[in-house]
Amino acid sequence: MTDPVFFVPSRRYTVGEVANLTGAVLADSGHSHIVIETLAPASEGGEGALVFVEGKRNFALMQALKAAAIICPPEAAGMAPADVAVLVHSRPQQAFALVGRLLFPVAATPGPMTSETGVSPGAHVDPTAHIEEGAIIEAGAVIGPRVGIGRGTVVAPNATIGQSCQIGRDGYIGPNASVQYALVGNRVIVHGGAKIGQDGFGFVPGAKGPERMPQIGRVVIQDDVEIGANSTVDRGAMSDTVIGEGTKIDNLVQIGHNVRIGRGCIIAGHCGLSGSVTLGDFVMLGGRVGVADHVSIGTGAQVAASSGLMHDIPSGERWAGLPAQPTREFFRELSLIRSLAKSKKGDKNG
Repeated sequence: MTDPVFFVPSRRYTVGEVANLTGAVLADSGHSHIVIETLAPASEGGEGALVFVEGKRNFALMQALKAAAIICPPEAAGMAPADVAVLVHSRPQQAFALVGRLLFPVAATPGPMTSETGVSPGAHVDPTAHIEEGAIIEAGAVIGPRVGIGRGTVVAPNATIGQSCQIGRDGYIGPNASVQYALVGNRVIVHGGAKIGQDGFGFVPGAKGPERMPQIGRVVIQDDVEIGANSTVDRGAMSDTVIGEGTKIDNLVQIGHNVRIGRGCIIAGHCGLSGSVTLGDFVMLGGRVGVADHVSIGTGAQVAASSGLMHDIPSGERWAGLPAQPTREFFRELSLIRSLAKSKKGDKNG
């Protein structure tokens, strides 16, 4: 549930305002004056709460619903109690998320952890760094030589920005994160503990064991990227590691050197991308996907959780398994194996 100690609504919205903002259709115009003060799951609801329901298996939740309003698809519009305002939308969750960002902007975009503004006296900022007016550098942060920080960006306590890095506007570098050898666009969120720009895992065999290959590339992070807590993005070896505009990366993800990720990709937690992997635009990787080096994944492709990818994937395909293969083949093989196991068990019992 929402707790006013942590998240205070920016203001109250009427159901009529929500309909206008989201493009939803209000089933009963007489409910337009109802006030929304918070968000809640449909299983809990509550006074002044906005909830959403999507998917037939969740429609039963509407029958006993106690809430101010609900956003639901057209086929469920008649299932809500008479005193609950019904907002009909073809994509309820998307509309609900929009209202959530308006109600709780601090929950949608991280902000300062202290009440300080400008450059804290407790931060170390090299005199050659350029900090635009309106940026916030919190206590304990370290800003190296020739760094640029854009207006509206927050650098949280104990974050470190290495020499010559450029950070765009309206971004966020979380506590204990480090950014080095990187060019970072606008509205980029780097959550706490993430490490950007360290050298990649590059070694060659030597007479006395592995010898390091110098990593002299950069990390280029385009606008509106989000990188989860404790994730790592290695800088390129001789070319750049690139993360495309609007890509979202979960916690505990490893991005190897020279990886090139397209626009609008989604990479779930615990994924590992080896060196020189290429992802097209709008690729989706489920949790714990591992990708071998130099593999290319085409635009719009999807890889199921816990898959191990050894070969290129054409655009638009869905793959699963270890080693990964097209989803239909994977489930066909799985079905055959199960059938074989049952037949063997039957033979023994016979």
